[in-house]
Amino acid sequence: MGTEFLLKFFGQKALTLKYKRQKMNNLEKIIIEPQNKADSAVIWLHGLGADGHDFEPVVSELKTTNVRFIFPHAPIQPVTLNNGISMRAWFDIFALSLNTKEDEVGIRSSQNKIEAIIEEQIQQGIPAARIFLVGFSQGGAMAMHTGLRYPQPLAGIIVLSAYLPLREKLLTEMNEAQLQTPIFMAHGLYDTVLPYLFGEASRKLLESLGFKIEWHSYAIDHGVCAEEIVDIRQFLQVSIK
Repeated sequence: MGTEFLLKFFGQKALTLKYKRQKMNNLEKIIIEPQNKADSAVIWLHGLGADGHDFEPVVSELKTTNVRFIFPHAPIQPVTLNNGISMRAWFDIFALSLNTKEDEVGIRSSQNKIEAIIEEQIQQGIPAARIFLVGFSQGGAMAMHTGLRYPQPLAGIIVLSAYLPLREKLLTEMNEAQLQTPIFMAHGLYDTVLPYLFGEASRKLLESLGFKIEWHSYAIDHGVCAEEIVDIRQFLQVSIK
């Protein structure tokens, strides 16, 4: 899902958003501040080959108040699945399968960087209970992986067209503090990149462990639709205490 598509979808008003860039913890990121002082934060992770700009236009459609949006850029690295071509990626991908070898080193490295962003927000006065982790595709995998292990309850985890990496280690690594964290999961019924069953299998596993899942499916391929944005907006509004 690219920025060009989103700009066409959401309109040119997205271009008027004011943002600033920061480079900390080895991750450059875009930060969009609300008009008033931020009391909540959304950390939104892009998909493979995209960057932090990818979902920047969504901010105006979510109609939030007092919410800071952070869009990190993943590191640039070779991706085995794409013939070793270097691109922005949260971790290497060897094959698109639920039973393939995974880049555990890369996943945990990105987890540390994402946790560092959460800690930055806490240091700036926003408690973990008012911080959302959101991600699309590979970014959704990282949002789920990181959020379920974070030691403090989060405001919510939003997983879009993704799957749970290192799922066999979740039982011993998950933090029970997150069992009360609302989790929004969504997947396209006709997803040809990460098949619907990837998301469904992850949902079933989380539910079996006691996590609270709000599940949505949409008649789309690998992307985000207008109905989904409305559902995310409602989830944010309900979850922000």
